[in-house]
Order: sequence, then structure tokens, then C-alpha cells
Amino acid sequence: MNVENLSIRVVAEPDLDAILRIEEGCYPLPWSFQQFVQELENPVASLLVCEVENEIVGYICYWLIADEMQILNLATAPQFRRKGVAAQLMTQAFSRCLPEHLSSVWLEVRAANQAAIALYQRHGFKQSGIRKAYYRDGEDAIVMVKTLKNQ
Repeated sequence: MNVENLSIRVVAEPDLDAILRIEEGCYPLPWSFQQFVQELENPVASLLVCEVENEIVGYICYWLIADEMQILNLATAPQFRRKGVAAQLMTQAFSRCLPEHLSSVWLEVRAANQAAIALYQRHGFKQSGIRKAYYRDGEDAIVMVKTLKNQ
């Protein structure tokens, strides 16, 4: 599958069915449709999708609060993993936030998700801590932070 012609845009409510299919295929405890709707209505939240040939293949949900970005959710359809989709979504999110003079970007990732941890490390994130039994199924979360230079 060719990801050279990908595009990234802001999420619209009609995108949520496709996003939910990816979410359910990626996570053992996926967000609900209503959780995504709440994020669309949340004034501090931003959601972006990545499309390849008009097919949604990934998304990111993040919050901007003061001078920090919090990545809440990032997922790529299984057949598009390791093709740069998640990296492009993060890069686009960071570039959209440049005028906000961010000092840092935070996220939590499942301790067992080594592929995601490696992706975040490649993009400058460092482990900051552990949240014990953070997820509903009892798995720990690794807290990761990327410190940015003030603009």
C-alpha cells in the first residue's frame, strides 16, 4: 500500500465510524463512539485523521492546555503500521501547535506496547514515570515527555 499520497486534516463527525473501526482493531479497551464525540466537543481537544486515497488510516487526539500538549490517543490501521502514518500525524500535530509556544508534550503508553514506546523515543520522548495499574485492565502506563524549546 502506497502512503506517499497521504493527507492529514481535522476530524469531522462523519469520520468517527472509520476512526472507531481502527480504535477497536488497535486497543484491548477501545474508546467508545461517545468518547470521540466528547473530544470533538471539547474546546481544548484537537483531532486529526490521516487519509490515503480517501481512506482513513490513522488518527491522533491531543489536548492543548497552557503551554503543554497531551497526546490522548494515536492509532494506525494495522495494514498501515510501520509506514510513517503515526509519525506524520505527530509531526502535523506539533506543527499546528507551534504558535502556542509549547514547552512540552506528554503521553501515557501501555508498558507492554514496545512498538509505540520505540516510536515515541525516535521522536524525542523520554520516560518520565510509571502510572501503576493505569488502564482499566490493570496494566501500567509509561509516562513519556518530549521537552520543546520555547519559541
